[in-house]
Amino acid sequence: MAVPGGQGVPYGGAIPYGRPGPTSAGVAEGLSSHAVPYGDSAHHIVKEAHLLHAPSSGGMAQPPPAQSKPNGPTVNGSWTHLGGGYTNGPSSKASSHQQLVPSSSPAGVASSSRINQGYQQPGSSPLVTPTASGPISYMHPSTSQAAPPVRGPLLPAGYFPPTPQGPNMPPSARAVSQPGPLPIGQPAVSGTSLQRPTPVSGPTGPPPPTSVSGSAYPVPNPSSAFPGPSSAHAASSNQHVAAGPQPSFPGQPPLASSFRPVLGQPPAPGPHMLSGTNRMPGQPATAPPTSVPAPPSQFPPPPASGLSGASFSGPRTAGPSMAGPGFPPASVSQPGTHTQGLGPQPPPGSMLGAPQQRQGYPGPPPTSGAPTQLQTLHGRPSYPQQFGYSQSVGNSSVPPPPPLYNAQQQPTQQPPLEPPIGGVPGYDPEMHSRMSGLSVNASFNKLWGYEACNLLQTRNILPKAPEDPPKPSLPAENANCSTDIFRCTLTKIPETQSLLQKARLPLGVLIHPFRDVSHLPVIQSSTIVRCRSCRAYINPYVQFVERQKWKCNICFRINPLPDDFMYDPSTKKYGEPERRPEVRNATVEFIAPTEYMLRPPQPAAYLFVLDVSHGAVQTGYLSSFCKVLLEELDNIPGDSRTQVGFVTFDSSVHFYNLGEGLSQPQMMLVSDIDDVFVPSPDSLLVNIHESKALVQDLLANLPLIHAQNGEPTSALGAAVQAAYKLMSPIGGRVSVFQTILPNAGPGSLKPREDPNQRAGKEILNLLPATDFYKKLALDCSSQQVAVDVFLMGAQYMDVASLACISKYSAGCVSYYPGLHSTQNKSQVEKFEAELRYYVTRKIGFEAVMRIRCTKGLVIHTFHGNFFVRSTDLLSLPNVNPDAGFGMQIAIEECLTDCNVACFQAAVLYTSSRGERRIRVHTLCLPVTAMLQDILGSVDQEAVMGMLCKMAVDRSLSSSVVDAREALVNACLDLIQSFKTTLGAGQAAALGLPIPHCARLVPLYALALMKHTAFRVGISTKLDERVFAMEQMKTMPLTYLMTYIYPALYPLHMLDDQDALELEDGTLVCQPPRLQLSFENIDRHGCYALDTVDRLYLYVGRTISDHFCTNVLGVPNFLAIPEDMTELPQLATEESERVRNFLSWTQSRRPFYSPLRVIREDSKDRHLFVQHMVDDRTDSALSYYEFLQHLK
Repeated sequence: MAVPGGQGVPYGGAIPYGRPGPTSAGVAEGLSSHAVPYGDSAHHIVKEAHLLHAPSSGGMAQPPPAQSKPNGPTVNGSWTHLGGGYTNGPSSKASSHQQLVPSSSPAGVASSSRINQGYQQPGSSPLVTPTASGPISYMHPSTSQAAPPVRGPLLPAGYFPPTPQGPNMPPSARAVSQPGPLPIGQPAVSGTSLQRPTPVSGPTGPPPPTSVSGSAYPVPNPSSAFPGPSSAHAASSNQHVAAGPQPSFPGQPPLASSFRPVLGQPPAPGPHMLSGTNRMPGQPATAPPTSVPAPPSQFPPPPASGLSGASFSGPRTAGPSMAGPGFPPASVSQPGTHTQGLGPQPPPGSMLGAPQQRQGYPGPPPTSGAPTQLQTLHGRPSYPQQFGYSQSVGNSSVPPPPPLYNAQQQPTQQPPLEPPIGGVPGYDPEMHSRMSGLSVNASFNKLWGYEACNLLQTRNILPKAPEDPPKPSLPAENANCSTDIFRCTLTKIPETQSLLQKARLPLGVLIHPFRDVSHLPVIQSSTIVRCRSCRAYINPYVQFVERQKWKCNICFRINPLPDDFMYDPSTKKYGEPERRPEVRNATVEFIAPTEYMLRPPQPAAYLFVLDVSHGAVQTGYLSSFCKVLLEELDNIPGDSRTQVGFVTFDSSVHFYNLGEGLSQPQMMLVSDIDDVFVPSPDSLLVNIHESKALVQDLLANLPLIHAQNGEPTSALGAAVQAAYKLMSPIGGRVSVFQTILPNAGPGSLKPREDPNQRAGKEILNLLPATDFYKKLALDCSSQQVAVDVFLMGAQYMDVASLACISKYSAGCVSYYPGLHSTQNKSQVEKFEAELRYYVTRKIGFEAVMRIRCTKGLVIHTFHGNFFVRSTDLLSLPNVNPDAGFGMQIAIEECLTDCNVACFQAAVLYTSSRGERRIRVHTLCLPVTAMLQDILGSVDQEAVMGMLCKMAVDRSLSSSVVDAREALVNACLDLIQSFKTTLGAGQAAALGLPIPHCARLVPLYALALMKHTAFRVGISTKLDERVFAMEQMKTMPLTYLMTYIYPALYPLHMLDDQDALELEDGTLVCQPPRLQLSFENIDRHGCYALDTVDRLYLYVGRTISDHFCTNVLGVPNFLAIPEDMTELPQLATEESERVRNFLSWTQSRRPFYSPLRVIREDSKDRHLFVQHMVDDRTDSALSYYEFLQHLK
């Protein structure tokens, strides 16, 4: 078949096609009018030459050479670039967790064949997977590391404990402390003037440690090696380790009075804090301070000299300074005896413990004389008030600090009212004792993301209330893109690919680019400021140079600022580029000038293709469609040029003439479905305003025209071909409604599902049966036509094949199984509600989306519905507010010289009113060289969103079983990677440790394996499984997490406490969210289960008659109807609270969730029970058993 505009096209392998698009996706976005290749998959990428994008010239880039070939393999709906990335897949090692099937064996799982597992780069060794339950080793050979030594015990802040003496005490442990001076510039702790003692080594002990803060807490001997994470960049990352658990804040209590330092190896404390230093450009790579004083109750601001002179820093991140008011010190050494072997030792060559003198902070004073043994009061070291001073400092210009008070030197002094604690007289000792278990270490770990969670000891791990997504630690957090629009799986980007592999986490971004935004800055300017090299748009994270230039944060080129950009329209002043809305907002929209288009914006055009075969008419969907469209005809997006048309089909294709001058619509029938043509094309798409009467007449009579149709066949392929020919001149949206399996003409299909194999482990026929619909979708995409599919069959429809026409044309798929006007009213209700939203929602035409990344980062896989036109350009004939996309990212070049990494998504589209617009989103994240920072920056919801998209690809390319194994491996990898950052004692004490920020990943992974898309051993229709996979590929993350793990709320205990007040004054109760287990179900209660597509109300058998009367409108439990689908509007507080909560839940998303009331003794109880994913089933483990398997 010959394709217009080019050569003959053999539709087989890689197929270059040469039809130039009718509208430029935007010269500025890098589109070219030459042929764009597509092959066996629509998402092959062609390496195009770099485009400089000069919109003013109107020139286009040259096409790639004829020998250009697709760059990498593709997997149905995702394009994969050559080169390694994060892969979740089978390894050659035998696995014991191919299927998580309960078993009587000790392992509790069935064995499997030799299947690859793990996340590895091509060429890397496979992971060693467990073969039985119990302690296992799941560490990559190349990344295995020795466990760090156990650190010393916790010591309270504000004093130095006495050193026990004994015959077996090492000489260095017998050292006692001597007071030291307060250095210049170091703010004193609020409420005390006490200085910390300076330990002095004994005759044979090591030399005293150097302090930059005036306190001389001992630090590990720098000559000892501390085994840490092996990395090629370890020497250059300023990586150092805080010596064990940290002292508490001043004002917090010390440990109990019976506490004494333990000699020898102490018990394993809580998770330690690994930290580093921030080094800004131009700052010398100096060693971090070896110790700092305990942080005060209000952290002092850093010195004016900046980071180079600061005595504290946040965890090492190669980004902008994160130190400042409110940020704690980077490391606080553990007080204790300076004995080698206690606490962690720094790695060879590290700067931990090295003598260091930093700006504004003098070193420790020289020590002389014999140290004095500190006395204790009430079992604690006594630090009474201080009077005067007696020591001198090396710098004569600096007055020495007062000495410590010694009770032996002043025995006649009257004691204070209360025993002085930490140098503060009058402190309450009882309160001090009650708070003695607190530690600065735990506070720092929580603040910086190093907090650990023991999964085996955390019973209710799901938060009761929604938690805010993690935000990156950047100076201008408010300027970053909203997490509802742009999210990354990690809030800190690894510096190298090898470091990312050690973390064993997927790196990618999830974007909801066309999401409705309440306050969107719209900018209309004659000049859109963009980088001359990479064509990135100016954004809040560029740097202004000499006020007349700006440095691109994507490619680092310095560009000139146009003169008119110096004008601030809000203040009407010149010379303030920082106040421009482009620089103050991470999401902006530009009204594009004429150079961003090759033809004038086309009118919004909508074509509806309707199945009118016998089976379709019997469902009653046609009447629902016509009713909704008649009601919403005036609300369809568009302007005065909006066009609309209708096509129906059964064994033939019917067109409807709605041209001017007709008194009623005329139907034209084309029976040659093998070579369909379009009769009278000028009168089939008509202006919706000029022909409104004819359109209304047609919608009112269409169900009657086909009411007696007895034709059982459906020529869907021919109807879509006709729609393509009709819409190709101007582009637009085609909405296809199908109720049976296409069985006539081109694109006809045959049943492939075996009902007897629905519960088997091997899931077949997940891929399309033919490439007819994929090729047709690519033709539609080339002419800016998107196809949306509504499937409503009660029987098998082959969703896997029919969804392709939407997948590759940037359309969407909706599925309503069993829809019938009388037998399944809930589906009819859902169809009408979602159709009403569909025809009135915002839409963009002729769109493209380009994702730009900081130099060194590349996108290697895309997820969603689109056609990839170049390595980073997605063709979107239509873009809608409910479309989500995912991109996996690889690190090709080291990001050592980058403080931050930036991602920018630009969507160029035509609005329904004919305006060409550019919506720009910018996400900025810090770069880190520390494994601990990466594991502490996990966005667990984004990680699961990316993992489920990757699991869909694995199911299509391999099998569902492999996808399930990959999900298990993802959890194992995360736990094992985190264990490498812990000491051996810590890992053993924590049992099953995981970063606190990723604690829900195993829970979500188990729920995903029990989801319709990936479950095995349970009878699941093939169409339902494929549709669930399609939803996971395209659903925005906001809704996807509830789709994976439904929300369960108790409704029998609603009250107005913490209620949410809406704009209209309505109070919406906020009940706690419960984990999905019958352990949380009370038979006296009533529970709402939100699954996104359904809303269930589960009523316990012993529910009170009062609740039944005031909420359900029935006297008791037995009077509740079996088919109850709505709640009565009763004038009671309980009824109002329940109805307000359910209405608010349904209104927060575009998907309509019909309500279904289920009694505990109902025959449909399984609809509720199947979502209790925390409980054990016949074919799957419970959550606790799953954790034991991971252990």
